[in-house]
Amino acid sequence: MKISTQFDAGSIDVVSAERYDDIQLRLRPDNAAGFAQWFHFRLQGVAYQPCVLRILNACDAAYPEGWDDYQACASYDRSNWFRVPTRYENGELVIEHTPLSNSVYYAYFEPYSHERHLDLIGEAQGSGLCQLDDLGSTLDGRDINLLTVGNQVASDLKVWLIARQHPGETMAEWFVDGFLRRLLDWQDPLSRALLEHATFYIVPNMNPDGGVRGNLRTNAAGANLNREWLAPSAERSPEVLCVRQKMQETGVDLFLDIHGDEAIPYVFVAGTEGVPGYGERIAALEARFKETLALASPDFQDTHGYDKDAPGEANLSLATNWVGHTFGCLAFTLEMPFKDNDNLPDDDYGWSSQRSIRLGEAMLNPVYAVLNRLR
Repeated sequence: MKISTQFDAGSIDVVSAERYDDIQLRLRPDNAAGFAQWFHFRLQGVAYQPCVLRILNACDAAYPEGWDDYQACASYDRSNWFRVPTRYENGELVIEHTPLSNSVYYAYFEPYSHERHLDLIGEAQGSGLCQLDDLGSTLDGRDINLLTVGNQVASDLKVWLIARQHPGETMAEWFVDGFLRRLLDWQDPLSRALLEHATFYIVPNMNPDGGVRGNLRTNAAGANLNREWLAPSAERSPEVLCVRQKMQETGVDLFLDIHGDEAIPYVFVAGTEGVPGYGERIAALEARFKETLALASPDFQDTHGYDKDAPGEANLSLATNWVGHTFGCLAFTLEMPFKDNDNLPDDDYGWSSQRSIRLGEAMLNPVYAVLNRLR
């Protein structure tokens, strides 16, 4: 029996792997911060053995409430992922699974590797509808790339979409995968109509260093990028710094920041109610956007989510609040579950890469619904 993590986003510490029915593990924290919840590892040599894997420090995770009703992800080929029986008891996360092959991978959610990310932006560039630009470099020397789709004329509405500020929230880049592929489909009438009036600026992965390192929430310096928007620095958060500078060059009419939530088993959005200057215009745009998204995707709902900020009390270090306040625009944080969507549960797959992709495709509908009201 062997457990390994020496691959993209691999993360777990092995305490004991002597018995297949008592494999003891520990979550590994982010490389420069105390956040721990992401795991991704390979188990070999236990085909047809009823394995019991215990993550001993699950109670010390960043969001222990995220383990309630959670089922771990597993795959034999790293392409097809499914859920396996998992329970949270006595502070431990216990995974019970009998592998049908000698090699199996387990992960907190279906990974979106850096190689897949590079394939995504390369294919986008090859579509002939998309421009690929380099905005700068991360602390580990990886590229911070921007995809621009549209005519880039001054009269165009400027739609910005970013994802994976928190690298362990891989469903965010799966979402972008779906959003981008539909936007680049010239046979899709909605995409063509959008691109007649808007230019899209898309950063599919804000935190490639954290993703490759197997971090949950932070970059190589231990910075939570979604708390850096008021005062980013080249030393601590170059990812935010260069994206923010580009936004100030282009302007923003609509902003979407794509995330995953560990605890809440629903798809929902958070707006900018607490931002100074928030008023009836933005409130009306928010309502129309959410109504249209609910029609486009039954996975979305607007009953469960975060508590709304009181007027004037928004934390402006968060991307959505900073952008909404700075540009006076419609801005949302979209959250998807790590668990399942309680509105439409799926026992085999839970919330998955495919559902994230479909939600990304559906997101073009509410963007179109508010487009002619953004200015």
